[in-house]
Amino acid sequence: MSSDPNCIFCKIIEGKIPSRKVYEDEELFAFHDIAPWAPVHFMIVPKHHVPSMAQVTSDDAPLLGKIMTLAPKLAVEQGCRPYPEGGFRIVVNTGAEGGQEVQHLHVHVMGGPRPWLRG
Repeated sequence: MSSDPNCIFCKIIEGKIPSRKVYEDEELFAFHDIAPWAPVHFMIVPKHHVPSMAQVTSDDAPLLGKIMTLAPKLAVEQGCRPYPEGGFRIVVNTGAEGGQEVQHLHVHVMGGPRPWLRG
């Protein structure tokens, strides 16, 4: 499994930096965002280092599918009300112009009462 010794998310996955873990398996790690935009705000990241969505390949399709099917389950477990009354938002920032701050692919999952919603 590849990692980047300078990547903060790789260090979180390796346990070198503490986090509030939401989920972990052999391929994925999920943890709470340290600067949340919503009452529920966590990220799902692959354990192997992928700099951004721009670098994914067709080989990553099963992993991306796993992230997207895991997100609703974790969202409800973390306090989002289930669909259709409740719901959540999934955001993947890609590159500098896309607002990506950490160069490790990460999927934000955000939900809770609606006042936090920005655009």
